[in-house]
This record gives sequence, C-alpha cells and structure tokens, in this order.
Amino acid sequence: HNYHHGGAEGEVTGRRSRRGSDGKFARKNSSRNGGGGAGTAGGGDVSPRQQQGDANDGKGKGKGALTNTSTATTTAAAAADHNQPQQQHQQQIVPASSNNNGSNNNSDNLLRGGNWHGNSDLAELEAEHHEITKVKNISKIIMGRYTVEAWYYSPFPHPYNQLDSLYICEYCLKYMRKPKFYLKHCSGECPHRCPPGNEIYRENNISVYELDGKDHRVYCQNLCLLAKLFLDHKTLYYDVDPFYFYVITEVDEEGAHIVGYFSKEKVSAEEYNLACILTFPQYQKCGYGKFIISLSYELSKREGKPGSPEKPLSDLGKISYRSYWTHVLLTLFAEQKGDENIQIKDISLMTGIKTEDIISTLQSLNMIRFWKGQHVVFVMQDFLKKYMSEQKRKKKKLRLCDGKYLSWVPHAERKKGGAGSGGVGAGGSD
Repeated sequence: HNYHHGGAEGEVTGRRSRRGSDGKFARKNSSRNGGGGAGTAGGGDVSPRQQQGDANDGKGKGKGALTNTSTATTTAAAAADHNQPQQQHQQQIVPASSNNNGSNNNSDNLLRGGNWHGNSDLAELEAEHHEITKVKNISKIIMGRYTVEAWYYSPFPHPYNQLDSLYICEYCLKYMRKPKFYLKHCSGECPHRCPPGNEIYRENNISVYELDGKDHRVYCQNLCLLAKLFLDHKTLYYDVDPFYFYVITEVDEEGAHIVGYFSKEKVSAEEYNLACILTFPQYQKCGYGKFIISLSYELSKREGKPGSPEKPLSDLGKISYRSYWTHVLLTLFAEQKGDENIQIKDISLMTGIKTEDIISTLQSLNMIRFWKGQHVVFVMQDFLKKYMSEQKRKKKKLRLCDGKYLSWVPHAERKKGGAGSGGVGAGGSD
C-alpha cells in the first residue's frame, strides 16, 4: 500500500454500489465497513476472468478574529493579511470459462461479490478473501526502465497469474511473460508512445490524459489489473464502462511515461469526484499524490459542483486528504482581507471541496468555536503567518494542479454525439 511506504498516496474506497457489478473496487476494511485511504484507491476495474488477451501518490499566541456564522453554513474569513484519439482496437473480452474448477469458482464468486456490508456471512467472506489474496502471485514487474517489486495479489488471467516477472509495456499496458517478446514489442511492434484518449493537461513535462472506460475498455481494464499489484484489499470487477480515467504521465523525448492515475464515476449520486487513485511506486515521494488530488478538485471546480473522495476513507486516506484540505483552506484564509465575510458555501465553490470536508478540517484545526450562541470560525493571524512562512521555506514545494494549464470542458456541457476513441493494445502475449 502506497502509504505504507511513506508516499503521499494511499487508497480511497467507494460506497456500496447499487448497480451490483458497477466497476468498483471493494473497500479496505474499516471495522465492518470497507475503508480505503486517500491518495491511492479503488475505482473502475477488471474481472478476474480471463480475457482474450487483455492489454495490457495553531496554536501560536497572537491576535485572532471571531466571526459570526450560521451553523454549518456560513463562515467569516479571518483577519490578516494532444493527443488525437488513437484508432480503436475493438477486442472482445472472453467470458469466464465454464470449466473452472471449484477453487476458481469460489474466487470468482468472491471477487464479484464486491462490498460486503450487511452480509450475514461477512466474516466468512472476509476470511476467504484473505486466504485468496494473502500470497503475492507475481513477484515483480518490468515496465519501461524500472523493475518494481509487486506488493499484493492481482487476478491476472492464466498463464500470467503465477510468475516471478511480468513484463508490461508502459505505453499500451500489454503484459507479457517472456523478455524476448517484451523487447520485440517495445523495439518496434508497439506504435504507441502515450496513453489513448485526449490530452487535457500539459505543464512542463507533466501531461494528463482523459479516457472513457467504455471507449478504451481494454486499456482501462489492464490499468486496473496493474494497479491491483500495489493496492491492498481491492476487489476487481469486469465493467469499467461507468468510469472516466485520468492518466498522469511524465513526458520526455521517448514518450509519455505513466506515473499514476485516478478514476471517477461518470454519474455519482453522492457527488464523489474520485474513486480510485494510485501513484506507481517508482514515482512516489515526488509529490504526485497531492497533484492528483488537486487535479480531481480542479475538475470539480470546472463543473461547478464541489466533490469529495469516495467514503469511507482509511486512516491513511484521511491523513492525505486532510493535509491537502488544510493547505488549501489556510492559503485561502491568508489571502483574504480581514473585513471580508464569506460563507462556507462560497469557500466550497472556490475550492471544489464539499462543505462537510471543510467543516471537519476546521474542527481538526480547532478553528470552530461556540461564541454568543453561534458557531463561529476562529482564525489566528499568527498561526496563518507561521504556516505560510513554513511553506515558503520548504525546499520541496507542493506539486499542485494549475488550472491555467487545464484544457477541459465538463461532459455535461459538451455537445452530444461524436465518435469515441478506441482503446489501444491487445491482450497478453508470451
């Protein structure tokens, strides 16, 4: 798990789906509910079934300000200071074989079972899931110029699911068993040098591509299979169609190298803006976790609909998101004039953060007080100055998404129609 390795990425989990197999990862256990963590988490997904070749991160003493607010609704500011779409490879996925043995049937039933809330045999299912996934089935992956140790079980199809080394093309995500086929593929067979989909962000050497799970099904399914090697307690499903995927890359003269990704439901009744997020181990501790989180909120701001990561969050997820929310709110307060009164709903629209996340963050900072019969936000000038001074002194600046480099129009505002771009890649090969 990314957070276990000190990265700013963790694992976010989703709610129980009302659609059944809706492309959700199951959650990390948090008591009886699935937990996840923020920074790296479960979203759209792949079934454990075999595909016909699936391609393959205040208390300083000083002056303060009290401002009147309505409960949970208002607050006062403190005093102080290219990618063209690739040609489609319409590759069909072969359903699960009917001659699975008993253990495979148990595994398939478990993995498709999804979230385990309210089941009478919850403990039995959890024990079975633990038994299936407790042993890594792939020791390491070779992807691009990196050899990366796998952390967890991932249900790659036979014969790719019990290997010491799995070779993965970092551009099309095709996976292979033998180095000679991998070298042949990378040296000329693969025509791709970036993910499929549309490039929506370019800042220096960072580029982000948006993919529709329906249009790029094979790529997205294999992205989820790959991600499962680094995410614990994730149940993969077959259907990635209900999700958008946002793939973050580093660009050089060779191409766009995948760094991480996050997925997002196309339609979310709870207004979740992030389902799964992962920064691959070779790029962790480089600030990409906060970048991916900030990108999800930048999209929410463009949509004019504040969002939130899927709940519940794991403890590590809360730490990552709380750190981001704290930075955004304190930076905003430091930029406000002392005589300005703004409501929490205004802060929510300005930042893309939902009001309940704003309130919980302010409570954790001990900035919400009860004064003269009302809840107010108490912002200390010295605390703000100290925080902003510390941020300026840091040698390693926060890597956040800059909205001026984002070329993206909300899907609700786009004209209907137009052909979707197809997924790249073919299935696994020897």
